[in-house]
Amino acid sequence: MSNVTKVAARKMLSDVPPEKVFWCCDGKTFKNMPELAAGLKEMSDETFRYHSNETKTDFSNWVKDVIGDEELSRNLLKSTTSALAAEYVGNRVTFLKTQMKTK
Repeated sequence: MSNVTKVAARKMLSDVPPEKVFWCCDGKTFKNMPELAAGLKEMSDETFRYHSNETKTDFSNWVKDVIGDEELSRNLLKSTTSALAAEYVGNRVTFLKTQMKTK
């Protein structure tokens, strides 16, 4: 994983503005990366496939365009299941929290 400054890590882990919240087709919303990680763990395959398939990359786009994390966005493009996506996001959250403590 690439180095991230303490300020950038804090920003990536923070809540997004209300108008930028991710709205799932099942009615759930995510306002930050930890919520996305938790939501992906519980998400049905049907909901995941609605947002991530051959024609849609909603999670990756949101992480890149709203959160500002291009590295995680690239990993989410490789995710074929909600469990794998949850693992990528969870690992990234852990890494960013570590970066906030060390820099």
